[in-house]
Amino acid sequence: MRALSVSELLDLWDRGAAQAPVVRALHLLSAACPDMSTGDLAALSIGQRDHQLLTLREWTFGSDVSSLTTCGNCGATVELAFQTSDVRSDRTAPAQASLAISGYELTFRPPTSADLIAVTESSQLFERCLIEARRQGEPVPADGLPEAVVTAVADRLAEEDPQADVKLAIRCLSCDEASTVPFDIANFFWIEIDAWARRIVREVHTLARAYGWAERDILALSGRRRSLYLEMAMA
Repeated sequence: MRALSVSELLDLWDRGAAQAPVVRALHLLSAACPDMSTGDLAALSIGQRDHQLLTLREWTFGSDVSSLTTCGNCGATVELAFQTSDVRSDRTAPAQASLAISGYELTFRPPTSADLIAVTESSQLFERCLIEARRQGEPVPADGLPEAVVTAVADRLAEEDPQADVKLAIRCLSCDEASTVPFDIANFFWIEIDAWARRIVREVHTLARAYGWAERDILALSGRRRSLYLEMAMA
């Protein structure tokens, strides 16, 4: 895995505008992991994928994370500030897991990006990830399982692949309500890339207009030199 250059990241942002979030995530990792095929990356569990996205995010924007969320109790804005290490799990999801509950014996696997691309409903995702379900030795189809059993499988998957189900504990300063909010690194990283790319495009426009330089030459400048030229161009 390697860091992405400014021009590579900008090209990925340009192509990713019309892509689904799961496809964007795979394309980011494909560029950063030239030794892995897109198929291999798509076969990673969501937690394994997100673990790599966290690393790429650190290499791109650093380990400090700042964001805003909304209190579910009073609607006030809550500021979030943490480190990527605070949400990183070093637990690797198993290829498959098993669970015995309410007379049912189930074998299942963590979902992957390939699964998310293939399905349109959560019930379809469960069916893809369920390897086998039996009761008293007889096979049971996915749609024949009680909701409590399906929920138990989802809870077990969250335990087995915790990086795929990251939740942040927050406390609202306005109403003192404590709660948790999900943190989706794939979505958050893309929002950051989008804001960064729009700023870079504006910088390129300003410098190209001021000095007549080509985009590739401007992007080849270090961030420090580009900032200095921008200061002089806007003086």
